[in-house]
Amino acid sequence: MKQKDDEAKTGYQNKLLDQSVWGTLTGIRPAKVAAKLLCAGNSAQNSIEILSTEYNVSPERAELCVHTAQKALALKSTLTPNDAALYVGIPFCPTRCAYCSFVSNDVERSYHLIEPFLETLLKEIVNTAEVAGILGLNINSIYFGGGTPTALSAESLDSIMQALADAFDIEKLREYTIEAGRPDTITEQKLEVMSRHGAKRISINPQSMSAKVLAAIGRKHSPEDVYKAVSLVKQTDALLNMDIIAGLPCDDVDGFCKTLETVLNFKPENITVHTLALKKGSRIMLDGTAIPSGADVGIMLSHASHMLRGGGYEPYYVYRQKYISGGFENTGYCLPGHEGIYNICMMEELCTVLAVGGGGVTKLVSGDGRIERAFNAKYPREYIMRSDKMEHKLKKIQEFYHLKGEQYAISI
Repeated sequence: MKQKDDEAKTGYQNKLLDQSVWGTLTGIRPAKVAAKLLCAGNSAQNSIEILSTEYNVSPERAELCVHTAQKALALKSTLTPNDAALYVGIPFCPTRCAYCSFVSNDVERSYHLIEPFLETLLKEIVNTAEVAGILGLNINSIYFGGGTPTALSAESLDSIMQALADAFDIEKLREYTIEAGRPDTITEQKLEVMSRHGAKRISINPQSMSAKVLAAIGRKHSPEDVYKAVSLVKQTDALLNMDIIAGLPCDDVDGFCKTLETVLNFKPENITVHTLALKKGSRIMLDGTAIPSGADVGIMLSHASHMLRGGGYEPYYVYRQKYISGGFENTGYCLPGHEGIYNICMMEELCTVLAVGGGGVTKLVSGDGRIERAFNAKYPREYIMRSDKMEHKLKKIQEFYHLKGEQYAISI
């Protein structure tokens, strides 16, 4: 493989010196451009050619862009103007990863904040559900993110999920996902709670199956913990999602491919291949940690596409981030029929996303393409104290939908 990788690396280095594989497309959501081309009556092949010639997108990325746009348009055709997704933000983690700049608090250091955080969250759930009910919004998907939701106890998860069931009309729910990102936070008791409340998609995010890489990024779990967690999830009726990252410290092409091979052997319904993004405030940036070159990351992603498609997986959403290694992208792959509804709705802005919890961002989407956002307080302590931000969010939701009569009647 070495000679082949050396040739591929040289090709990527030359390409990166000339231009990004994404050409002149600089936005977070490149599939939106492809969707516009398709909606204008262009065929898939014509859309690929336009992206390649007019936007200088590489043929591989142009095809990826169009393929994921087709997935988004297929889902969009099944949505109604009253559809909405619900995001639940749990800003706690066992430890902070070296690459992370998300809002999260170390559970051990912030344990005293969990109880007041839960009290505030339960209140916000009730108030947000009341507004959603008045507006007639149908919740099509629920997504627990963070942070690491399973950093909480089984009892805490149970109270949140029960509050959601009591407050929202979830009869039309099409998808219920829990980010159980750290495998060392998954227990039989927590999985029982999730199953009882209808969560049928569980995400385990090893990021790497190399003990050396895990240590370098500050993860306290081992590869063996991933095997144990997968085994527990496989004993339930939930679908399995798994995430890995290309470009992590102490990783290389061979190591990344071994990680992907192992993950493929688990046969998850979803595999998301992230590319390392160099985020301000992350330990990687602060410490100047050495990471694989953009050329190596390009080879990793090329191998990932080949291995996943060869294993029967198809890309169904793609997005980019600022300061992402090599100027590449993050891509979600799935087995046919297992596309993540929430992921597509969020990434392609197909419907309103109501957010509760720390760091949650409510994204209001209208049928004419108008989009507005309302931000929850980021950090647990601020979230607990700043009820005014929640009131502002509720008010903004009502204003967006031009609610009359009962406007502003709901407050924290």
